[in-house]
Amino acid sequence: MTPESLVRHYRAVAEESPIPVLLYNVPKFTGVDMDAATIARASQLSNVAGVKDSSGNIAKLTDIVRLAAPGFQVLVGTASVFFAGLAMGAVGGVLALVNVAPQQAVDIQRFYQAGRWDDAVELQRRMMPVNAAVTARFGVAGLKAALDMLGYYGGPVRSPLMDLGESERQTLRQVLVEGGLLSVA
Repeated sequence: MTPESLVRHYRAVAEESPIPVLLYNVPKFTGVDMDAATIARASQLSNVAGVKDSSGNIAKLTDIVRLAAPGFQVLVGTASVFFAGLAMGAVGGVLALVNVAPQQAVDIQRFYQAGRWDDAVELQRRMMPVNAAVTARFGVAGLKAALDMLGYYGGPVRSPLMDLGESERQTLRQVLVEGGLLSVA
C-alpha cells in the first residue's frame, strides 16, 4: 500500500462513481495509515469530495487541512479529537459517539462555531470517557448496551462477540451517568 497505489485506487473509484467519493483513513482497522501528503494528492482528483480521518492524529489532520485542495472537506473520524479537529480546520465529524450522544456532538460543533470555546471544551471533556467506553473500552458490545440503557435498541451482539457482563454493564452505566446521558437510578 504505497502512496502511489492508494492514489491510483481512489482515482479509479472516483472516475467510476456516479457520486462524490469520500476517502476514509482508519488505520486502527485497516493497518494502513494514509499520510497527509497522500490524502492531499487524492484531494486534487476530480470527484473526491473529502476525507474522514479516524487516525486521531491532530498534527496529521492539520497538515491535511493545510495541504488539501480548496473545498476539500476534512471530517474528524473520532470524537476524542473532535474539538481539536474543528479548531485545526475540519468542517465536521463522522463520530461513533453520535450513536449514544448525538445532541452533545452537535452542541460541541455549535459551541465551537459560535465562539463558545469554553462550553465546547467542557462538553468535549465530559464526552471523552463516554466515547472511550463505546469505542475502545467496550467496543461493539458496549455501544449496543449503551443504546439499550439510553432507551434505544442496541440488541445483542453477533457471534463471536459476547454481550457485556453485569460488572461491565454497571461500569458503563456509571460512565453514562457521569457524562450526563443517564440519570442516577
